[in-house]
Amino acid sequence: MKTQQPYRLIISGGGTGGHVFPAIAIANAFREKHRDADILFVGAEGKMEMVRVPDAGYRIVGLWIAGIKRSLSLSNIMFPIKLIVSYWKARKIVRTFRPHVAIGTGGYASGPMMLAATQFNVPTLLQEQNSYAGLTNKKLGSKAQRICVAYPDMEKYFPAEKIRLTGNPVRRDIIDVSARRLAALTHFGFSNAEKVLLVLGGSGGARTINESMLLGLDKLIQANVRVIWQTGKVYFETVKAQVAGKDMSHVRLFDFLKEMDLAYAAADVVISRAGALSISELCLAKKPAVLVPSPNVAEDHQTKNAMALVKQEAAILVTDQEARTQLVDTVVTLLNNRQRCETLSDRIGRLGKPHAAEEIVTEIETLLA
Repeated sequence: MKTQQPYRLIISGGGTGGHVFPAIAIANAFREKHRDADILFVGAEGKMEMVRVPDAGYRIVGLWIAGIKRSLSLSNIMFPIKLIVSYWKARKIVRTFRPHVAIGTGGYASGPMMLAATQFNVPTLLQEQNSYAGLTNKKLGSKAQRICVAYPDMEKYFPAEKIRLTGNPVRRDIIDVSARRLAALTHFGFSNAEKVLLVLGGSGGARTINESMLLGLDKLIQANVRVIWQTGKVYFETVKAQVAGKDMSHVRLFDFLKEMDLAYAAADVVISRAGALSISELCLAKKPAVLVPSPNVAEDHQTKNAMALVKQEAAILVTDQEARTQLVDTVVTLLNNRQRCETLSDRIGRLGKPHAAEEIVTEIETLLA
């Protein structure tokens, strides 16, 4: 490589776990190969990356930026001002930090940061998690040198010669979690003789999944199912109040699961939204999944993500509209069908890309050469 070491990288992206956690996974993989690398994250003020990135051991700078809301809102009027202010701050960051490469994983902050990097001729790499490209990455695609994607047929969004099919980078501790099942069950206070359901709603939680669980919780308890339930911080107190008085000896309630590897290891079946990161983790953990795509996303891309699995008989889909009446029944039926669970586990496991982060690091290294 011609670029003088130690390497300096800017990684920008956030707003949701689907943008934040891949960014951290890329940073971790790069630092494993280049231990003296100086890595600076750039996120959006007030968003989850401002907590999760420092927790992972990296510095982060916040931009005054937020997304455009679909409804009429004062924040939409402020958006152009925030964008201009963030862009000029991003330019200052580039001038001061002088990165060798800038990496964008999508989200609010990624736009102005990556645009500023291109203005200073810094090589850029985009990482797109979904089967439907996000607005920020689509706008930046023509300027980037590399675009790492998780789904085939992304030429409709990006120049074909720039695309690399790498998969989504996720935490390594969820690869082959089956070996840790007994330790995981002990951690949550369950036994090996019990069926365990893991309930996830993405980093922010999912109202429909939580409401469906509340409606069907008695049925799960009667079926002797053990439940690990991540509600999301926004919904935690509400859910906690609504389950008060129920027999919760079968249920472990969390606002956010830090020990996600143990949660996957303990689970026989997982309920999840169909965000790209969630699906990538399910593939690596090889877990039978019932997916409930969020309808509140651009171009209904979570349904497209889920259907990519359903078409290969690698997951079950329950729509958001059907969830309150069908989700718990579907899960109970699946938990009692060992052969179906084994088939789903095998099929979803075939779709996993455990070396995605390392492949993205290889692409970064080509830009450093």
